[in-house]
Amino acid sequence: MGYAEFYRRSIEDRDAFWAEQAKLIDWQTPPAQICDASNPPFFKWFAGGKTNLCHNAVDRHLATRADQAALIFVSSETNEERVYTFRELHHEVQKMAAVLQSLGVGKGDRVLIYMPMIAEAAFAMLACARIGAIHAVVFGGFASHSLASRIEDATPKVVVSADAGSRGGKVVPYKPLLDEGIRLSAHKPDAVLLVDRKLAPMEKVAGRDQDWATLADKHLRTQVPCEWLDSTDISYTLYTSGTTGKPKGVQRDVGGYAVALAASMKHIFLGKPGETYFSTSDIGWVVGHSYIVYGPLLYGMATIMYEGLPIRPDAGIWWSLVEKYKVTSMFSAPTAVRVLKKQDPAFLKKYDLSSLRALFLAGEPLDEPTAKWISESLGRPIIDNYWQTESGWPILTVANGVEKKPSKFGSPGVPMYGYDVRLVHESTGEELTGPDQKGVVVIKGPTPPGFMQTVWKDDERFVKTYWSSIPGQQVYSTFDWGIRDADGYFYILGRTDDVINVAGHRLGTREIEESISSHPNIAEVAVVGVADQLKGQVAMAFCVVKDTSALTDEKARLKLEGEVMKVVDEQLGAVARPARVRFVTVLPKTRSGKLLRRAIQAVCEGRDPGDLTTIEDPTALQQIKDLV
Repeated sequence: MGYAEFYRRSIEDRDAFWAEQAKLIDWQTPPAQICDASNPPFFKWFAGGKTNLCHNAVDRHLATRADQAALIFVSSETNEERVYTFRELHHEVQKMAAVLQSLGVGKGDRVLIYMPMIAEAAFAMLACARIGAIHAVVFGGFASHSLASRIEDATPKVVVSADAGSRGGKVVPYKPLLDEGIRLSAHKPDAVLLVDRKLAPMEKVAGRDQDWATLADKHLRTQVPCEWLDSTDISYTLYTSGTTGKPKGVQRDVGGYAVALAASMKHIFLGKPGETYFSTSDIGWVVGHSYIVYGPLLYGMATIMYEGLPIRPDAGIWWSLVEKYKVTSMFSAPTAVRVLKKQDPAFLKKYDLSSLRALFLAGEPLDEPTAKWISESLGRPIIDNYWQTESGWPILTVANGVEKKPSKFGSPGVPMYGYDVRLVHESTGEELTGPDQKGVVVIKGPTPPGFMQTVWKDDERFVKTYWSSIPGQQVYSTFDWGIRDADGYFYILGRTDDVINVAGHRLGTREIEESISSHPNIAEVAVVGVADQLKGQVAMAFCVVKDTSALTDEKARLKLEGEVMKVVDEQLGAVARPARVRFVTVLPKTRSGKLLRRAIQAVCEGRDPGDLTTIEDPTALQQIKDLV
């Protein structure tokens, strides 16, 4: 079956299509109804069915692949490497589940996980899934204030954490941040379970703080059966990055999520049971949930969990893991590729990458120069994909597991099965059906399995935020601009809230960035709109250059600035030309690779840039401050 027919069935014959996909997982009780769309936008998938994420990710593989690698933990920070088979993973998860139960955790209770990228973090997630507890993973090293707001919102019975993480060889103590977060929170957890890595000293709070190793020793042989959950029960909540004020907890179900991930491993990510999958993300983000922990294990694959940087001890570390563990599918972010682009290209030729079928990239728009460079360097398909914390799995990409389709540089691809993706006019709500018409990317309900159920504890906010912004219709807004070409491929032009208004002209910062990055000496660029008395806003560009010899003195800088402005002039017109182009050595980003555009804008306008705990390099914003 070709992809066009496969996609058509998923939209027009929804129940039959997803009933087939549901066979990819085990059900204790088969679903009575495939899609309950009676109360939009609260869509329920596989109602009446009972299943368990941990059973599907771990237990069901014991009969056929108990001694196969399941979780491969690698830390280039502490020089540790440990391979857990499915049998060993089953044992570790049961231990963690028994410890959580001994601390009073049961079905429906929340467990907040605030951990570095270590194996115990995956054990904790899977243990929660096993006993029906709801996990809320918060990115390790998040600031106390942000952590406190998430503790208040999730109201966890137990927090699982560690003494410290490590980043670029520098120890990041977690315990003081956690203690302060709990102090600031109105909600106090009953217990804190701590993994002691011996990286930083820890002061334990008597009666509250428990040592993981001590409690685990008491449960070496405790059997903890899987709790069979309703498909529509809550599996986890995950707070979206960049939220201000009250955190926004994306709430996910159990059965729909399991089916969506298993199907995506087959149709999108080209996985096969017994092979190895490597996602370079972090469990604090949705990619880590879907494609480090759950997706690969659901599909009977080994998954690599990596703590460290892509360039430490050298820029070959990731490729050495591809060779060693015969990785077939790899998932990373464009930012990571741009980091590698600045390193010695010899590292890409040093290792045998013949096992690798494709490199998947997501998390931010993939620019054409970066895509071309990595494609040519690896000699492997580079598959862009576009999705959100809210969606749980890709919205736009190419499903080469169904039918081989070419990727187009600059485009994440076409709508995935189950997603009825449309382009609409932002102020009239009119659907835009012609090629190259710019509109807001929206999804018509019902949203597919695996999509968010609602905002945790706030149905009204879910409807108001996501389903009420387009006039005259109830559709899910991605809050991204896009266009679609004649072949049906989408191009994402940036956030609808990243639009700047220059003297009445509405300009997408993403379009200006694309234009600037086509200059041969620009490695990276961020464009923000800055308040201007005369024009309302002006565009400011901050660029990292490939060859710094072009910046030897002020005259050379002005020459390069002029060249960059000329490129924008020629491609987009004078109205889109930035007011200034500034050159920096690094752009401010989160550790997951997202550009902190709002923080750059705040600095340019003399405002407080807000919580910057997840910033990768604190010197980046200082450079911008010095320039403006």
